[in-house]
Amino acid sequence: MNQLPLTEDTVIIGLLALCLGFVFYTSSKSTGFWSKFYKIVPGVLMCYLLPAVLTSSGLVSEADSNLYYIASRYLLPAALILMTLSIDLKAIANLGSKALIMFFTGTVGIIIGGPLAILIVSIFSPETVGGAGFDAVWRGLTTIAGSWIGGSANQAAMLEIFQYNQDKYGGMVLIDIVVANVWMAVVLFGIGKSKKIDTWLQADTSSIEVLKEKVKAHTEKITRVPTLHDFIMLFFFAFFGVGLSHFFGNSIAQFLEDNFEIIRNKEKILSSLSSTFLWMVVVATAFGILLSFTKAKNYEGAGASKIGRLFVYILVATIGMKMDIGKVLENPGLIAIGFVWITIHALLLIVVAKLIKAPYFFLAVGSQANVGGAASAPIVAAEFHPSLTSVGILLAVFGYVVGTVGAYLCAILMEVAATF
Repeated sequence: MNQLPLTEDTVIIGLLALCLGFVFYTSSKSTGFWSKFYKIVPGVLMCYLLPAVLTSSGLVSEADSNLYYIASRYLLPAALILMTLSIDLKAIANLGSKALIMFFTGTVGIIIGGPLAILIVSIFSPETVGGAGFDAVWRGLTTIAGSWIGGSANQAAMLEIFQYNQDKYGGMVLIDIVVANVWMAVVLFGIGKSKKIDTWLQADTSSIEVLKEKVKAHTEKITRVPTLHDFIMLFFFAFFGVGLSHFFGNSIAQFLEDNFEIIRNKEKILSSLSSTFLWMVVVATAFGILLSFTKAKNYEGAGASKIGRLFVYILVATIGMKMDIGKVLENPGLIAIGFVWITIHALLLIVVAKLIKAPYFFLAVGSQANVGGAASAPIVAAEFHPSLTSVGILLAVFGYVVGTVGAYLCAILMEVAATF
């Protein structure tokens, strides 16, 4: 009989599957205790916490596990490909300039909000935003930038690229989940007042009605019952792309390190450009975008993004194993950074919406396509009308495309702010 902690990945993967299965089964309940529980505690937080309990309690040994490496190097690029494969850049453009303006306003709000929040909080509590080396708080905040611009996949990419101390990563997850969900609650509350808000914004909502019909027709056109052929093709797209992303990612990183001193010098900001993981993510995303210009994008109707999100949740569970629950609340002042950050994001959205007279729908979905990603943008869009769900998905997928680049830019600015 095996002694604790468990070290065999064949056993540990079963426990992670149990954790994810438990969360998704209980969160599907529409009544009773679990229904009330998940209105307070987000399901994705539980997907982090349950695996964290396994390691924090000594039941499993994360240090002896290779599952995070497999998930981050194989499943993450595959997820990015499958979730960008369906993006329709033309359809996004056809949403109108106001939709894109609000989406990018949300992105800019996150990019500048991070460094501004560090500067503001440092005035009152400099120790909150301090730290050195891999314990530097700005490194941890890059994972929030990745999550709020793109999603869990981009968050994992930032964690790997900037090498934040994973023992303290649980605190960043807490900020991400708590602040993002408080903001989502505010956004959902606003939907009930959307007519009054649109009146105040002086917004013309006629384009939303036209949009409803177009989106509904497109969704009905591509949806189908997936076959074995569909799954094999999705496997081909995903893991052929994984191979390409590793091959070219390694080559690009090596070329840059060999030829540029500023990148070779590990003390310089641009040294992270030598990260093979960064270029693996970039190449995988680019491959997904290229596929979106072919008939391959129709495989979204067979569940491409759903499989991609499955891979992301497996990655989330393996990251959760790295968390030490006892260290989650070591620096509660970080919550202040999160709320200052999201406030800057919100204020910028409101100001721009007022200036261009954008409907609240574009403000709400544009924000959630950044902050909530594919998990919450469709939920918010559906609250306006069920046929608009895929609009949230479309913009959220676009968030995956710009997520790594935007988060990387935010990370550079936060490092400058933290060392100012």
